[in-house]
Amino acid sequence: MASQALHPLYKNNSPTTSHKPETKMISAKRAFRSLAFSISVPLSVTLAIICIFGSGKNYRALPKPLWFPPLWFIHLATLSSSFFMSLAAWLVWADGGFHARSDSLLLYVAQVSLSVLWDPLVLVTGAAWLGLVFCVAHFGTLVACYKSFEKVNPFAKDLVKPCLAWMGFLTMVNYKLIYL
Repeated sequence: MASQALHPLYKNNSPTTSHKPETKMISAKRAFRSLAFSISVPLSVTLAIICIFGSGKNYRALPKPLWFPPLWFIHLATLSSSFFMSLAAWLVWADGGFHARSDSLLLYVAQVSLSVLWDPLVLVTGAAWLGLVFCVAHFGTLVACYKSFEKVNPFAKDLVKPCLAWMGFLTMVNYKLIYL
């Protein structure tokens, strides 16, 4: 019993004994919860939009060039982009970037909104011209996120790169859809 009183993991220690392992565990749990939340919410919204509007009957019916991605690939890449951006945003948040750089949060929210709206707008309703405007705006928002995230966390900046590549390709696909 006396040896337990001196052990740093027990709560009944004297005030001079440190509780660092307990504090680190609580901090790790909070970080994991915030990471899970910040990734699951955008992924859930993206997945819900895909499930609700993802049939893409108009897209499937179009005669498309060979280099056009199949619908399942568009959805998978959109989910992957959502994952990378939410992870990047969490890294920026964890480094205090949303407090220090208030534009980072607004840019991230705009990026998520544009990403979610493109699928039903183009694949379901067939509004390719409006979809192209959304693609260009989304690409610009991603570039702004890239520059903003770069100032806070270099790894977060790198997570935006595949999203930029995907949006650049999707913009070309959307442009081509106008003339099909």
